[in-house]
Order: sequence, then C-alpha cells, then structure tokens
Amino acid sequence: MDERDAKIVVFEQTPIPQAVVKLAVPTILSSLVMVLYNLADTYFVGMLNDPVQNAAVTLAAPVLLAFNAVNNLFGVGTSSMMSRALGLKDYDTVRRSSAFGFYCALGFGVLLALGCTVLKTPLLALLGADSVTMEATAGYMRWTVTMGAVPAILNVVMAYLVRSEGGALHASVGTMSGCLLNIVLDPIFILPWGLDMGAAGAGLATWLSNCVACCYFFVLLWVKRGRTYVCVDPRRFTLQRRIVQGVCAVGIPASIQNLLNVTGMTILNNFTSAFGADAVAAMGISYKIYMVPMYVSQGLSQGIMPLVSYNYASGNIPRMKGTVYFARRIAMTVLITVAALYFLFPHFFISLFMENASIIDYGSHFLRGFCLGLPFLSMDFLAVGVFQAVGMGREALVFALLRKITLEIPALVLLNTFFPLYGLAYAQFVAEVILACASVVVLRRLFRRLEHPEKLPSHRD
Repeated sequence: MDERDAKIVVFEQTPIPQAVVKLAVPTILSSLVMVLYNLADTYFVGMLNDPVQNAAVTLAAPVLLAFNAVNNLFGVGTSSMMSRALGLKDYDTVRRSSAFGFYCALGFGVLLALGCTVLKTPLLALLGADSVTMEATAGYMRWTVTMGAVPAILNVVMAYLVRSEGGALHASVGTMSGCLLNIVLDPIFILPWGLDMGAAGAGLATWLSNCVACCYFFVLLWVKRGRTYVCVDPRRFTLQRRIVQGVCAVGIPASIQNLLNVTGMTILNNFTSAFGADAVAAMGISYKIYMVPMYVSQGLSQGIMPLVSYNYASGNIPRMKGTVYFARRIAMTVLITVAALYFLFPHFFISLFMENASIIDYGSHFLRGFCLGLPFLSMDFLAVGVFQAVGMGREALVFALLRKITLEIPALVLLNTFFPLYGLAYAQFVAEVILACASVVVLRRLFRRLEHPEKLPSHRD
C-alpha cells in the first residue's frame, strides 16, 4: 500500500476515534505550540517589566489577526475544496485547487505587506497607539508585517494544503518547527543580556521562525513529489470558475470572520487604551491565556475537517456524523475543565507573565470574564468547522456576522458603558451563549437533511 492509499484508508476505514486522533491531535498540538509562541512574545517582553513594550505587542495583534483572513480564504477554502475533490476521486481538481490557493496566498501576502508599510502612520493611530506606544509598536510591526507578512501567511496556508490530504503530522511538524524556533530566539533578541531589542526583537524572532517553517514545507513537497496531491507548480494554477467558486464559497466567509475578529479586537484595544498602558498589557496577557483552550477547540475542528469533507462528498454520512459527535464530547470535556481552572485561579495564571500588582489585578478580572464563554465556544467552533468542511460558506458567514456585528461588538459598547473596562471581558460570553444555541439547532437540521440523500445540498460538488 503506497502513501496515498494509506491516507484514503484513514478517511474511509479507520475507526472514528482513531481517525480523529490521527488527524486532530497533531493539529491541536500545532495550535498549542502556536499559542505558546504567541505567549512567548508576551512572556519575554513582560520580563522587561515595561508596560509600553508589552502594550506594543498587544496593539499590533489585530494586524497579525488580519493575516488569518488570508489564511482562511486560501487555507480553509482550498483545504475544503481539496478534501471534497479527494472524496469524489477528482485528483486533477485537487492539484489545481492546491496551486490556486498557494499562489493567491503569496500575492495577497505581498499586497498586505506593502499596504501596511505605506499606510503605517494612520494604521498605528487606528490600532490605538499613542505618543507613548507608537515607536515600540512600529518596531514590532516592521518585522512581523513589512518583512513578515509573506512567510507568516504562506507557512499556515501550506499547512492547510498538506493537512487536506491527511498529512496532519507533517503539517504540524512544519508549523511547530517555526514556533519552537521562535520560543528559542525570543529571549536572545528581546532581553538585555541578548540583543536587547524589546518588542522589535520579538518581531524579528517571529519573522525568522516563519521563514524556517516555509522552508520545511518547500523541502517536504520536493521530497514527496509524485507521492502527494499538494501542488505548487505554476503551470497548474488556474482561474477556472468551478475552482475559484469552490475555494471562495468557503474561504470568503472564513476570511470575513477573521476580519470581523480584527475589528472586534481593535475596538477592544481602543476601549482598553483609555485606561492606560497597564490595562492594555493586562488585556493582552489575559486574552492570550484565554487563547490556549480556544486554539485547542479550533485545532480540533480544523483537524477533523478533511475527514468530514471527504465522507460528506463520498456519501458516507453516518461516518461524518459520528466524527462530529465524537469531537463534540472531547471539546466540551476539555474546555469546561480549563474554564473552571481559569475562574478559580486567575491571579496565578496572570502572574506567570508579569509581576506587576496593577496588571495582575486587571488581568484577573479580565480572565474570569473571558473564561465563562469557553464551554459554549466549543459548539460554535465545531459547527463552523462542519459548515466549512461541507462547503456551506453562507451558514459560516451568517455565524460570523452574528458573532461580531450582531452580538459581540454591540455588547462591547454596552458593557463598557455600564461597567467601564471590566465589562469588556464579558462581551464574548454573551455572544458565545447565543451562538452555541444556534449551532445546536442548525447542526441538527443539517443532519436531518443528510439522512435523506435526495435532500443533500449542492455543496458536495
């Protein structure tokens, strides 16, 4: 049995728990390492005991989140298209979709880097940087955005492409190699005993680590040539309508969801910046701690996407549903446990990053607010992952609009009005409770339709 046949066995025959473990665990580990590398910036910059440097990392976060809009457009969209084409045994479409996603991601990365550089001054003001934090934020963004947009986007998109054909382990190794290097380089570039570059040093470490991750994937594709469906041959690039529509139907809603996340974080940072650098630093620390279980849930939903896509397209609906139900049980168990720990011991978690009484006090209040939404977040992420996997981009977009425009952003404004500063941390909880209820309803309706083959939606094509 060759390597490609072994991957098909995982999609079609391996028992669901084992298949989920094989595909999702490497993705979850990769997500956790990515969180650790995000936390590393915060941790080592925090060791400087300079709230301005820590605030710079927090203020630049929305721009780095904007990269995820491109990642999702050409990563999630292309991955879904490739896995569905694999389920239909349409291997030419798999290769052409792969080339389309890769070269579009490359082009958009270049455009993002140029745009953010040319519009640097108004962009920094929009992010909430003031005369105190402007220089440090610009130094961090010089490496992470101007120099780093292309490798940051390409390494994530290439991981999606590799994962779409069942190569979850290779995708995770590539991502983790860059993240682990970043963790090693951070203290060397940031701290006084090293290059003493502060936040700019964190940015330089991020740029170098993303370049290394990209190199891993290029070497992997060269070594596996002829044994992989992932293709970056420019001759395979195409603007065929069915491929563009297939990628964009899932990718555009996923991209809009991330752009809305950027909008929400920008509003959150602007509201928080009115209370000073300590409050901004505390918000950044607490939010990144909250991101650890959030990325576990996201990694699980992304990890099962190829399995859900393949079985949906091939018509094996019982296996698809069993995968979703199994993933739901795992996600709920993990997130409820972590939420309880965060709520009971917030001071401990915040103090791991900065020994500053004011920041610990602020951060503890923020973390308790954030953690309440975690159990509900698991259902929301899982539902959106299913929508993306089966090509239901419209439903994924509706959930994104509900989350930010209808629920979270209005909640940020209202809660900050009635409960200044501390109310901001509870906006996500309000949004996730409502979205979790909607997720259950929509998934149940989808599964009822899938029980009748004549009612299957056209997204399978």
